Amino acid sequence: MSDYYDWNRPRPDDEDEKQKQEQEQEQEETAPAREPETSWPTYDRPSYEQPGSDRPDPDPPWQRSDYGGYGETQVPPDPFLDDAHGARYHERRSRDPLARLFPGLPRSVRVTLDWILTIAGAILIVLALKEWVVNPYRIPSSSMEPTLNCARGPAEPGCLGSSSDRVLACRICLDFGPPSRGDIVVFNTPTEAALKCGEGGTFVKRVIGLPNETVREDDNGFIDVKKPGAKEFVRLKQQYVSADRRLADSAHFGQIWNVKPDSYFMMGDNRSQSCDSRTWGSVPRNKLIGTVFFVYWPPDRIGFR
Repeated sequence: MSDYYDWNRPRPDDEDEKQKQEQEQEQEETAPAREPETSWPTYDRPSYEQPGSDRPDPDPPWQRSDYGGYGETQVPPDPFLDDAHGARYHERRSRDPLARLFPGLPRSVRVTLDWILTIAGAILIVLALKEWVVNPYRIPSSSMEPTLNCARGPAEPGCLGSSSDRVLACRICLDFGPPSRGDIVVFNTPTEAALKCGEGGTFVKRVIGLPNETVREDDNGFIDVKKPGAKEFVRLKQQYVSADRRLADSAHFGQIWNVKPDSYFMMGDNRSQSCDSRTWGSVPRNKLIGTVFFVYWPPDRIGFR
């Protein structure tokens, strides 16, 4: 038990203290219930927000047209969004070039004109490619067998293919340099070819002799070439000509030909079926069309040559 005594503490037998406590307890029982206190401020609803009010709600201040909050930028009205200028504005901004060039044309007319221009452009591109870049050709005869096939039949007994090879000739390649020995070249035939072979037009042969060279065919069908200024002939390695095809044509054994300047000596791989430079002479440079580099038809013959 502590020796300290608080003289201000009420004693149990104090009548005044008992009366005070009874009054406080009576006031708490009769007082109305209070809402719990919070740190948020209370919001007094206006009359039009009270339940049962028929007054319409006005626009909040942040939804009014004249509201200009912090950082807001007033955008001026767009003159092209009205009915008078809308169509012309969208045609001007359209990705269709015809709509920009001819804004007054109906859409159906623009679509038809677009198709016509697309087809015409594609045709022009193909014609330009054929004229200056690459041109397709069909092999009609057996003069280049078996390197290039033609369709077998009564008219061409020497053909080995079921259909004629379709080849691509690079026209632009000759603009960068002359053909090399061994290249297969498409060319327009000289006048002598039509007279001595009975046909002209476009031929496909292999380059054997270059300008100013001397070409000789010996008694076994081998081809020898002597370059300008050289004293001896050099035999060509012609792995594309088999022995039986080489010996099948003996009409030109032992003959010698001089290639003209800026001209080329052409021969076919199938010697007995080829009417070539051995008969009508060399081909001038300006008669050459392109170098054959690819077979694109039939499918089993596709490949580079």
